[in-house]
Amino acid sequence: MFSRVLVQTVLFLGLVSSCAAAQADDSFVFYGFTGANLTLSGQAVLTSGGLVQLTNDTAEEQGHAFFPLPFRLRDHSNRNRPLSFSTSFIFAIVPKYPDVGGHGITFALSPTVNLPGSMPSQHLGLLNTTDNGNLSNHIVAVEFDTVKTVEFGDINANHVGIDVNSLNSVNSTAASYLDGGTYRNISLMGGGPLRVWVEYDGSRMKMEVTISPMEVARPKIPLLSAIVNLSSIVKEETYLGFTASTGAATETNYVLAWSFRLDGKAEELDLSKVPKLPAKDKPGRERWRVVLPIALPSAGVFVLLIVIAMVIFVARRRKFAEVLEDWEQEYGPQRFSYRDLYRATRGFSEEQVVGVGGFGRVYKGVLPSSKVEVAVKKIAHESQQGMREFVSEIASMGRLRHRNLVQLLGYCRRQRELLLVYEFMPNGSLDRYLFGSGRPKLSWEQRMSIVKGVASGLLYLHCGWDQVVVHRDIKASNVLLDGDLNGRLSDFGLARLYDHGTNPHTTHVVGTFGYLAPEVTKTGKATTMTDVYAFGAFLLEVACGRRPINMRSSGDDSLLIDWVLECWKKGAIAEAADPELRRGGGEEAAEIERVLMLGLFCSHTDPMARPSMRQAVQYLEGDAPLPEMSPACLDASSSAFRRSEGFDEFGVAFPYTLTTSFGRDSSVGEWFFTQSR
Repeated sequence: MFSRVLVQTVLFLGLVSSCAAAQADDSFVFYGFTGANLTLSGQAVLTSGGLVQLTNDTAEEQGHAFFPLPFRLRDHSNRNRPLSFSTSFIFAIVPKYPDVGGHGITFALSPTVNLPGSMPSQHLGLLNTTDNGNLSNHIVAVEFDTVKTVEFGDINANHVGIDVNSLNSVNSTAASYLDGGTYRNISLMGGGPLRVWVEYDGSRMKMEVTISPMEVARPKIPLLSAIVNLSSIVKEETYLGFTASTGAATETNYVLAWSFRLDGKAEELDLSKVPKLPAKDKPGRERWRVVLPIALPSAGVFVLLIVIAMVIFVARRRKFAEVLEDWEQEYGPQRFSYRDLYRATRGFSEEQVVGVGGFGRVYKGVLPSSKVEVAVKKIAHESQQGMREFVSEIASMGRLRHRNLVQLLGYCRRQRELLLVYEFMPNGSLDRYLFGSGRPKLSWEQRMSIVKGVASGLLYLHCGWDQVVVHRDIKASNVLLDGDLNGRLSDFGLARLYDHGTNPHTTHVVGTFGYLAPEVTKTGKATTMTDVYAFGAFLLEVACGRRPINMRSSGDDSLLIDWVLECWKKGAIAEAADPELRRGGGEEAAEIERVLMLGLFCSHTDPMARPSMRQAVQYLEGDAPLPEMSPACLDASSSAFRRSEGFDEFGVAFPYTLTTSFGRDSSVGEWFFTQSR
């Protein structure tokens, strides 16, 4: 026993001594990381080949790998000026399936090795939604980003940026390198190793980044640079390392080799010593094979087999034939093949149906090449006019990226069908938890989290993207729940886009009865304020556990807004809440009442009196008090629901069955869906 402890102690002291020596020399070099004492966290592991693998093919994950001892990047003998440093490393990004990134890798200077609170996806395992831009982060990073995130002002989905305490880069440019006087583009997720040089001149406080394919000599001119005063940013002791993350799509991020020197030039990496990337598993494609006997009794049998094979081949090609035109190539990787979607859904089997709505059926599927779970929605269409504009809009929707939106991954066109491919949400829709039998009831904490998530996603649609996106069909059945019961807004079949600062066009009245703002039937215009109205109905639906309209056998409709208003008039608005929630007290009761009041506020008949989504988010978070209101100012709201206002011909609420037609209004150049019972 004593000998075992002694051996372990000696090994530990030797390991510490080797790390200390590396720091004392202010330099190190790794060709592979076998035996290296790196600090790994998240998904990061050392492979059997000695590579650092920061992420794998798991969605929404992150990984960190840091040198275990900190470095001092300030010169105390000279007015605390920043010291110079130089580093070179080789990394590779291998996507799960081509041209869909998720999300990239960074070289980071950090005050800690585990980055507590960091998030995956667009946050790159570096920061999170609340600390982005905070001076207290003390983080400087060089990002190699494979997804364009509008939230952070990304220039494209293949860029290099220098970040200071924020994922909004101080400088960024498309990934490329100088070759004989010409800049050549580099695909960061091309799968091959890339070499990077990062040099910081403390006297000029200038950081320069150079990149090239591994086998290409170092370019003479850096790709980008920025002025960064490290002495005012980093902490006394700073760790060096790498972070990476995945989103809905996945990629494997590797680091193959790494050298570093403080106040000097890092050792140039010897490419002959760099370990190889693991062999990439390439999914096999089915090939037609006609097995011919070794010997045929006659030439006639041989010809017969060939003819049969050709007949089967033509029949199968016709079965999987798609509508594909030259202009669609500009929309790139968002186009899926019908063959892949057919296989993913087991031939669109009835057993794979997870939802049926006004716009068609939704099937669960697993993509054959990537094994990613998806939801495939099939929509029948009649008209060919304007299809290019519609697909362009679908492609635009595919660029929306927010943690509370269901990601549209792509589309496919075949014969008289349009297929939309989304992330798969394993827990289905929110209304199944609110109204379905056999489902566990959601606690108020879970409901509040879902409501805040939907509000955040809707704020992003209204204010956080290149264009204004009006959803036009916000309701509980269009809120899907991921594996952790986070709310994600889905179903953009009715959504409209228009530029910031412009007015939306008059359009067809579409949506669901009970969520439609009263002004829509008069003006025909869907705006952010009509979305706010629907969000108000959604708030009441979640807090009360009742649908906006309950159909009675007598033919009269019971309106949820009437019920909440009556409770408010009696001074007991809390009685309108779901009975399952009334047991709570204190802060929970106050929060429920605030949500009910906000639901009424958003349901005001005057669109100018409703709050914006930014204000609604502030009210939900408790960052601002609700304005003073009286029941009288909202008492007329419920009359807007009446069928006498003309809603009956446009849309209906559960439990009616909807039929759908799909067409284009040439007068305004926009696509529309109409519904009838």
